[in-house]
Amino acid sequence: MSGAGGAHPRARAGAEPFDQDPHRWKMLWMLSAALLLGMSEWFTASAVGPELQVRWAIDPAHVGWLTTVVQLGFVTGTATAATLNLADVLPVRHYFAASAAGAALSNAFLLLAPGFAPALGGRFLTGFFLAGVYPPGMKMIATWFRSARGLAIGTLVGALTVGKALPYLLKAAGGASLVPVVGGASCAGVLGGALVFLTYREGPYAFVRRPFDWGRVGRILRHRPTMLATGGYLGHMWELYAMWTWTPALLLAAAEANGGPAPGIVELAAFGAIAAGGLGSLWGGVAADRIGRHRVVNLAMAVSGSCSLGIGLLYGGPFWLLVLVTWIWGFFVVADSAQFSALVTEVGPPDSVGTALTLQTSMGFLLTIVTIQAVPTLVGRAGWQWAFPVLALGPALGIGSIRRLAADARRGPLREAGPG
Repeated sequence: MSGAGGAHPRARAGAEPFDQDPHRWKMLWMLSAALLLGMSEWFTASAVGPELQVRWAIDPAHVGWLTTVVQLGFVTGTATAATLNLADVLPVRHYFAASAAGAALSNAFLLLAPGFAPALGGRFLTGFFLAGVYPPGMKMIATWFRSARGLAIGTLVGALTVGKALPYLLKAAGGASLVPVVGGASCAGVLGGALVFLTYREGPYAFVRRPFDWGRVGRILRHRPTMLATGGYLGHMWELYAMWTWTPALLLAAAEANGGPAPGIVELAAFGAIAAGGLGSLWGGVAADRIGRHRVVNLAMAVSGSCSLGIGLLYGGPFWLLVLVTWIWGFFVVADSAQFSALVTEVGPPDSVGTALTLQTSMGFLLTIVTIQAVPTLVGRAGWQWAFPVLALGPALGIGSIRRLAADARRGPLREAGPG
C-alpha cells in the first residue's frame, strides 16, 4: 500500500483513479465542522479545573481524574462498539448523531453535578458516547476519498484537535464561569450531531457491510499489518493525551512561578498549544499523500519525542520561549495521528475497517490513562522539569513498529484486493 511503503499514489502502476466526485469537498468540510463541534466536550473539566477545585474542595489530582475518566469511558465505548461491530453494521449517520447527542447531555451534567463523585459518572458517559463520534467519522470520510485519503483524514483530525482545544478558548472569552465553557461545548456537540444526521451520505468508496460476527475482532488482532499500524498508534498515544492534559498546567505553573502574564494569556497559550495540532494534522495529511505515511509519522514522532525530552529544561526560563516550544510540540504531537487511521483503512480487512479503527482507538486510549496519571506523580516527586521525558518512550517504540510495517510493504501488498 502507498501509505506504508512510502510511494506516492500517483506513482503506482494500476492505481485507482483520482477522487473525482464533486461532493467530496462538501462532505469533508461538513464532517470536519461536525467533529470540531462534537469533540469540544473532551477537555471541559480540565479547562474549568481551578473553578471545580473551589466548588467541590478537591485537589489537582482529582481534576486529573475528571479527564482520565473520559478516557476510560471512551475505551469502554470503543471496546463495546468493536465487539458488537457497531461501526460496520449500523447506519453510520444515525450512530454518529445519536452518540453526539448522548455526549452533549452527559457533558452538560457537569453543571448540575452536586459533587466530585457524580461528576465522574457524567464524564465517563461523555467519553463513552464520544466513541460513536470519532472512529465512525474516520470511516465516513474514507468512503469519499481514496487517492487523497491522508489529506481528508488529516483534515478531520485537525478539526477535532481544534475542537478539543475549544474549551480553553471559551474560558478565555467567558472568564471563570462554568456555563460558557460547559454549556457552550454541549450546544456545539448537539449541533455537530445534527449536521451529520441532516447532510451526510455515503461516498463512492463504500466499505463492504457484513452481518455481525463475533470472530471479527480476533481476525483483526491476528492481522499483522493492522497490528503494526496500531503499534505505531499506541506509541503516539502514550505521549499525546498526557501532553494535551498537562501542558496547560505546566504553562500556568511556569507563569505563577515567574510572575508571568495574566491567566487569560495563559489560557490562550494553552489553547494554542493544543490547537496547533490542527495545522499539524493538515500538514501531515498533505505530506503523507506526497511522500508516504510511514515517513511522515516517523518524522512527527521523532520531533514530538524530542520536545517531550527537552520541554522541562525551559521551565523557569522566558515564558514566551516555553510557549513557543509547546506550540511546536502541539503541532507535531498530533501531525501523525490521522495517518495511523488512514493506514488502517488501507491495510485492514476491507469488511472490518470500522471495527479495526474502533479497536485501534480503544487500545490507544486505554494506554493514555497510564501517562495522564503518571505526569502529576512525577511532578510531585521531581518537579515539572522532569515530568515529561517519560513520554518519549512512546514515539521511540512507535517508530520501530512503523519501520517494520514499511519493510513488509516493500516485500509485497499488505492486504488482499477488495472493496473499500
